[in-house]
Amino acid sequence: MEVKRVLTIAGSDSGGGAGIQADLKTITVLGGFGMSVITALTAQNTLGVQGVYDIPVAFIEKQFDSVATDIGVDAAKTGMLSSSEIIRCVAKKIRQYKIRKLVVDPVMVAKGGSPLLREEARETLIKELIPLALVITPNIPEAEVLTGMRIATKNNMKKAAVKIHKLGAKNVVIKGGHLEGEAMDLLFDGKSFYEFTAKRINTRHTHGTGCTFASAIATGLAQGDGVLAVVKQAKDYVTEAIRFGLAIGGGQGPVNHVAPLLGHCERIRCEDELQRAGAGIKEGRAPAGNAEGSAKTLKKKQRI
Repeated sequence: MEVKRVLTIAGSDSGGGAGIQADLKTITVLGGFGMSVITALTAQNTLGVQGVYDIPVAFIEKQFDSVATDIGVDAAKTGMLSSSEIIRCVAKKIRQYKIRKLVVDPVMVAKGGSPLLREEARETLIKELIPLALVITPNIPEAEVLTGMRIATKNNMKKAAVKIHKLGAKNVVIKGGHLEGEAMDLLFDGKSFYEFTAKRINTRHTHGTGCTFASAIATGLAQGDGVLAVVKQAKDYVTEAIRFGLAIGGGQGPVNHVAPLLGHCERIRCEDELQRAGAGIKEGRAPAGNAEGSAKTLKKKQRI
């Protein structure tokens, strides 16, 4: 099977829960080959961001050229691009290498509230990068910045999605996690609206959800799936990653990127044991292994 090449262009999270680290975990679990162009280094943990060091633009370009000229890129996603200079550099390289399947995650603020995009860079993001996006994935606060409007209802989300689409993005996904009620994300493709709803999970361990979601979309696009199917798959993946989030550190722990994969493996193991047990019963032998336990475990894991 041909593995698809997915490039993440983002900042490094030293705590491992978001940024480049979350992106590469997601891409790998979903069957892609992950590559990276690191735009910034952060000193970061579950409590917040303690420091940011921007990578020199010349070295960002060198990373991009190294990957694109040798390995190639089937799809890409952007994350933390903190300055106008970096945004312009990344946009130039995306155009140079004709990357059509681009997911833009307009990262502006970290989970703990630390700013990750300078105010002077917002207009550059809007003018240079958003028009290149096949999919853009702002959360509610980011969508409010991009549109200049307050978003408190589903109708607000729809109006904001239309405004962002007019900025040039072909598909707009506004993540509704900041609103109350069920966790509803809204996709607008320029013609129709689609809603993706999941039961809200009561947990504080949600660090890295935005990066994970965008990377999951990019991986699905690289593998040839359509936008609607990819967004649904990404929503399901992130929901399970949140459900089994990791209580690591003293603040907001990360989502569990391998939880959906582990659940799938456990299901296969349980089904295998049940099949062997059934074969043994047919032949008049005592069931091998813990078939009853496997049945209980399988039932428990059905949601994964």
